[in-house]
This record gives sequence, C-alpha cells and structure tokens, in this order.
Amino acid sequence: MRLSLALPVALLFSVFTFGQQAMETADAVRHLDRWRLSRIPVLMDDFGELGRYRDANASLLALAPGESRVVFFGDSITDGWRLADYFPAKPYINRGIGGQTTPQMLVRFRQDVIDLGPKAVVILAGTNDVAGNTGPMTLQDIEANYASMAELAHAHRIPVVFSSVLPVHNYTPRSQDFFATRPMEKIRELNRWLRDYCAANGHVYLDYFSAMLDDKGLLKRELSEDGLHPNAAGYKVMAPLAEQAIQKALSAA
Repeated sequence: MRLSLALPVALLFSVFTFGQQAMETADAVRHLDRWRLSRIPVLMDDFGELGRYRDANASLLALAPGESRVVFFGDSITDGWRLADYFPAKPYINRGIGGQTTPQMLVRFRQDVIDLGPKAVVILAGTNDVAGNTGPMTLQDIEANYASMAELAHAHRIPVVFSSVLPVHNYTPRSQDFFATRPMEKIRELNRWLRDYCAANGHVYLDYFSAMLDDKGLLKRELSEDGLHPNAAGYKVMAPLAEQAIQKALSAA
C-alpha cells in the first residue's frame, strides 16, 4: 500500500514542480519583454551606446611611460564594480554598460578599448546574451562575437583576458527572473567553450565561475542579493582572481 501511494504522490509532486517552474519562466520572459520594449528608443538611436563613454574617453590622459592601463569591458557586472576600491592606485578603467550583450559590446570595442591604448583588456560578457536582452541568440552567435573581439584586440597587440560567465542563484525573490532566463547548463557550456578558446588562442581564461559556486552548483547566496550581480563580498572574491589573470596576460605580452 505504501509503495502504491508513494508513486502517485511522487508523480504529482513532479508535475507540480514542473508546472511551477514553467510559470516562473513565463513570468520572467514577460518581464524581460517589457524591459526590452522600454529599451527600444536607446537601441534605435545608439545601439552600442557609444555616447556613454565618449566624453570620458576624450578626457583620459595620455599613457605615462611604463603605465599598464587595463580596460575592464563588460555589462552591468563590470559597470557596478568600483575598481578604485578593489585595485587602489591601479590604472584600471571601467567600461561596463548595464544590460549590454556581446553584439553591442562589439560595436563599441574600438572606441572603448582599442582607442584607449590599454596593455590588456578584461572582457566579462555573455550573461545577457543567454537571457536574450537584445533578442534570442544561439551559443554559436555569442562565441562568434567573443572571437571577433579577441581578433580585434590581437590585431592591435592587446592581450585578452576572457572572464567566465558568472553562475546565478534563485535563493531570493529578486533572483527569480534572472535565474529563469539564464539556464545554468547554457552558462556552463559557454564557459567550456571560452576556456578551450583561450587555451587554443593564447588568451588568459579568468575562472570566476568555479570560485563562486556553492555545494548545489549555484552562485553562493552570500555573494549576490539578486542572484546575478555581485555584492561587495562577490567583488572581493573576484578582485584577486582578476589581478592574477591581468598579471599573467601582461607577463606573456
């Protein structure tokens, strides 16, 4: 009797869980669609958002002799990183823009990276591509944009540090939408490609992902309030890893 009851109960629970997950994903997609609609004026007027850093780039001082300028290039995870707090006295420049995907970053790569004459670039991107911020994208589309940025950097003798895509979690109410639109298996697959691409092409792979995972295979709860963007504790984990990767790239140049 116990066995006969257990099977239907387990099946019912499984169906309920699947249905709940489907509803959460549908809600997340609706929220993303509303956000995308709100971004149409920006994307139509300046798809790459070149205007964001144009004045800041123009006001940058020329490189001092021996100065190892490094550009941190990315989306909101970079945009929200107060580099001066984590890398004091380092000539590290933040060129992150919240919400961006790799096609947008590719548009502004010349202005916000190449023209600044850095000794290295740290690229952190991909999570918004997986979510579909500028429309559905295959992993192959994302990988092609990574490769194009790397080839542009190589042509201008700029060493590349490719950061892994960060894991996500669903431990808080604020994290549900981000988690539902960023399947962890896609993130893992993209990171595997990035790691292999770096090994094959002489770039440095910066593995934030492994350092930020918990025992359930998700982003550690204490490193992010919304399941996607690092808090101070998250950036504290990332900073020494970034510094090691930068020094590796500079020493190999």
